[in-house]
Amino acid sequence: MPAPQRVVITGRVPNEAVVMLSAAGHEVESWDSEILVTREELLTRVAGADAILSLLTEKVDAELLDAAGPQLRVVSNVAVGYNNIDVPACRTRGIIATNTPGVLTDATADIAMALILMSTRRLAEGERVIRDQQPWQWGMFYMLGTSIQGRQLGIVGMGQIGAALARRARAFGMTIAYSNRSAIAPELAAELGCVRMEMDDLLATSDVVSLHCPYSPATHHLIGAAQLATMRSDSFLINTARGPVVDEAALADALATGEIAGAGLDVFENEPTIHPGLLTLDNAVLIPHLGSATVETRTAMATLAATNTLAVLRGEPAPTPIPA
Repeated sequence: MPAPQRVVITGRVPNEAVVMLSAAGHEVESWDSEILVTREELLTRVAGADAILSLLTEKVDAELLDAAGPQLRVVSNVAVGYNNIDVPACRTRGIIATNTPGVLTDATADIAMALILMSTRRLAEGERVIRDQQPWQWGMFYMLGTSIQGRQLGIVGMGQIGAALARRARAFGMTIAYSNRSAIAPELAAELGCVRMEMDDLLATSDVVSLHCPYSPATHHLIGAAQLATMRSDSFLINTARGPVVDEAALADALATGEIAGAGLDVFENEPTIHPGLLTLDNAVLIPHLGSATVETRTAMATLAATNTLAVLRGEPAPTPIPA
């Protein structure tokens, strides 16, 4: 039987993943506090690790990799996004980096659809009226929202989550347009009844724009002042991708001036800090990064990360390596 190897988990994860790693005979060290581990503590903890299970709250860079040491073989990110990992630094050191695609597709698409409904129907605003015990009464023109039936949903980044949202939106009677680096498979396009557009055309014609692109230097502030100005004044922006894809200051200005009608955000540019201009706006729906926050999904994410780790430690290919 191979000698046990040391696995360091950078934050709290569902216990199923810890059990998997321990059952394989490995020495598992996990961070079990609700408070995030400090950088200094993390640099100390990873020393001598053969594997690291990282959360998106931890930056896995050259400093951390060097602190772990030359025996480090795998970094398994418990997230589909991996902008917290310096992937080239891993590859330079011969370290396999993995993520958890697929298992959070439906949960995130559900949240995106929920944000569309919350934004267009003013549900968060209405709930605040009730909770704050503001006076109200039913009326034909009270807190009118916008119907989405027959309206165009523009999806930026038609990957698995974007396609899952498109299926949900079609069930609500929306038409689908998308912007992507390359055209999707003809079979998928036919299933979704969608049309590919250039980004500016999609922004200018869509009633709702939903972001599902990965975060990278190329997509930093992909939606800024110029793009918001291209959108219609009665349109809505939804972001369940990564916060820095949107210029939050520009979005706050666009919402305050009526340049667009509303926004629904699950992610923020400098989490957990949120631009103060957004906090006072009734037409901004803000939720705290809940895209994958179901018991089932978070457990699947953690166990997939553990599966990746175990495979690499056995000398086998990782099931879901981060693509080159």
